Amino acid sequence: MGDYVIMTDSGCDLPLETLQQWGVEWRELTFKRAEKDEAFTSKDMAIDEFYAKMRDGVVFQTAAVNPEGFKEMFTQPLSQGLDVIFIDLSSGLSTTSNSAKIAAEELKEEFPDREVFVLDSKCASAGEGFMVWYAVEKKKEGASFEENKKYLSEIAPKLCHWFTVNDLVYLKRGGRVSAAAAFAATVLDIKPVLHVDDDGHLISMSKVRGRKLALKALADKYYELAEDPTSQPYFISHGDCLEDAKTVEALIAAKNGVKATSISSVGPVIGSHSGPGTLALFFVGKKR
Repeated sequence: MGDYVIMTDSGCDLPLETLQQWGVEWRELTFKRAEKDEAFTSKDMAIDEFYAKMRDGVVFQTAAVNPEGFKEMFTQPLSQGLDVIFIDLSSGLSTTSNSAKIAAEELKEEFPDREVFVLDSKCASAGEGFMVWYAVEKKKEGASFEENKKYLSEIAPKLCHWFTVNDLVYLKRGGRVSAAAAFAATVLDIKPVLHVDDDGHLISMSKVRGRKLALKALADKYYELAEDPTSQPYFISHGDCLEDAKTVEALIAAKNGVKATSISSVGPVIGSHSGPGTLALFFVGKKR
């Protein structure tokens, strides 16, 4: 194998200027108002406008990219003699990953000497973005295509996702929690602490009373599960609640001085399902 490129989709929730700086191509995923057909990408609507609309009661929906969209994306580097590492949104949350795999398989006959490695990251938001960061850093170190594939395949099962939401109504709409649980949480000010499991599904792990304890619970998970909590990188993403993201960073840094490698917004594709007030922490742990 020769040289290669790294690609992803906009579910990674990294600023597009960052992806451009890293030389990472991305596929835009779309979202739309529930009652309208017009589709948007993250380029079409500012993130603060998106969350303002959600707070005003607008319901957004998302749609996966079909295989043809990925075939078009992969064909350009393949035709230039480049292999492809494509890091995508968890198959446990979207059919996007399966569409990418179908496209990669269909391109084998046209490009028999090239390879598209589709990494089902089992991640979402900046967790997926973290995997892109690891891929870019490894390539900078001089890792070959095969070496990077192996490295990413070893990292992905250990990439921990811990998050909380401010209002369960958005997860209720997606069938993640029951209407009764969402109602009780609102009345009692109960905040869930959730994570993404080995299969890339959202799982509720515990409940605490109030936002402050929920943020502390995320920081505590870093010290409980991180491989090396004294020095290793971590990412944070937030649904229009930057101050809460800084609070979690401060809670972690209070013990070891380590600042977040990246703090980014939860974009519209993930935010459509999690809502404003989502706060997520990502790090490599001893296990997920």
